[in-house]
Amino acid sequence: MGVTPVVNAAGTKTRIGGSLIREEAADAMRAAADEFVQLSDLEATASEQIAEIAGSEAGYVSPGAEAGLLLAAAAAIAGDDPKTMSELPHPTDAPNDIVMPRTHRTGYDHALRAAGANIVDVGTNDYHLGTGATNVEPWEIESAIDENTAGVAYVQKTYTQPDLSTVSEIAHRHDVPVIVDAAAEVPPIENLSRFVEQGADMVVFSGGKGIRGPQTTGIIAGKRQYIRSIAVQHQDMHVDRRVWNPPSSLIETERFDGVPRQGIGRSLKVGKEELVGLIRALELFIEEDQEAIVAEWENLAENMASQLEAAGVETTVVAGGEQSVAPRVVVDITHSQSTLSAAALVTELQREDPRVYVGEDRIDEGEIVLNPMCLDEDGAAYVVDRLLTHL
Repeated sequence: MGVTPVVNAAGTKTRIGGSLIREEAADAMRAAADEFVQLSDLEATASEQIAEIAGSEAGYVSPGAEAGLLLAAAAAIAGDDPKTMSELPHPTDAPNDIVMPRTHRTGYDHALRAAGANIVDVGTNDYHLGTGATNVEPWEIESAIDENTAGVAYVQKTYTQPDLSTVSEIAHRHDVPVIVDAAAEVPPIENLSRFVEQGADMVVFSGGKGIRGPQTTGIIAGKRQYIRSIAVQHQDMHVDRRVWNPPSSLIETERFDGVPRQGIGRSLKVGKEELVGLIRALELFIEEDQEAIVAEWENLAENMASQLEAAGVETTVVAGGEQSVAPRVVVDITHSQSTLSAAALVTELQREDPRVYVGEDRIDEGEIVLNPMCLDEDGAAYVVDRLLTHL
């Protein structure tokens, strides 16, 4: 199609395609394209496999992590009530407040609001501004929960406050669910089950980042009652009640007086190809030697840093940790010979053919960041070469 390709030293960013889909997952998608299947059967089987891996009661495949958040919020608000399902995103009498620590608010919480949630902020920015010890106290979350609360939302990072287990205990005392945004929190593999173990009722992961499934997929792991609500609000409901026959492990039809209307999630379609591709990628992901993969990333990062240092460019290798499971090479532009600012350098690299994408989160400090997650040796060498051309 004549579109300029990208050499990716920025990591699993959606705007440049996430990660590279596993070859075996792509093969599974090709095979699935040649068959018809009842989608609820496929989702039910996927649910069982996700549940086994995550240690949850059930699971579901969504079209990306943000769609998973929307579906999770819809489940928290509507439950099994077809009337509320038909009213979303404007429920008339169902609780629709979702309590959220202020420092967990991101652009992605638009997904919660799109489902009909009203987000109730709690806490402050004291810790990040250096004017206090914490951003939010547990009592602040508890005091915000009332009769109009549908759930509590939590963005999982290693540095978010309070601990997820504490938030879960508070929410469950009031019989409301906890929705966790863990989109980019795998790898490591153990995170697939860790947040469920800490009490989360619905945990959302991206399928197209570290898992390396189709970019248009996500995973929801959680309680069966919420997965059931998600399924009913997501799937094609254009069916006569007398022949509505989804797997009972996914949808217990006797809980409904009739077939619910097409739900708010109906536009968030997952094809059989993407669904099969994700499950195959997930199977391969949990079989991988994560320590060996991290070692490969560390080797790439060290090599890039060494080559840049040898050319007189100041770098710092930051080990994987709070913000990224992969190590990163921080390149100091301010002490180079280049007259370009970090922002101008990023722009110039993106204008090349192929485009070169680097991390841009630190350009205000005059630094760019190289992430090895989506590079091989040739790609890493190319990135260094193009950087040195401009530096």
